[in-house]
Amino acid sequence: MDEYHHGDEVPFNADEAHHIVKESIDSVLHGVDYNNNKVNQWTASIVEHSLTQLVKQGKPFKYIVNCAVMQKSGSGLHTANSCFWDTSTDGSCTVRWENRTMYCIVSVFAVALAV
Repeated sequence: MDEYHHGDEVPFNADEAHHIVKESIDSVLHGVDYNNNKVNQWTASIVEHSLTQLVKQGKPFKYIVNCAVMQKSGSGLHTANSCFWDTSTDGSCTVRWENRTMYCIVSVFAVALAV
């Protein structure tokens, strides 16, 4: 694990996180159709895999990962988030994924650790 010293600001890399989350979603939902009985398992797997891969990077962040899976039914879905933090180090990214039967939205929030 990398060692960080006071004053070393490591900005959150949203593109890197987006890639990690997209791979996590693909690994769980690729080739499957919406199934109400499996949604809890899918969302748990997506957040756990995403979190594990983010932590493996060894960067000085606390992570929060949120996942929503919704069946495509013609209904509208709107989400928003707001954060009060240090934009020079902290950050977030949201990944939107869909196939013909469902939507998946995963948000990652990264808050820099005080060093």
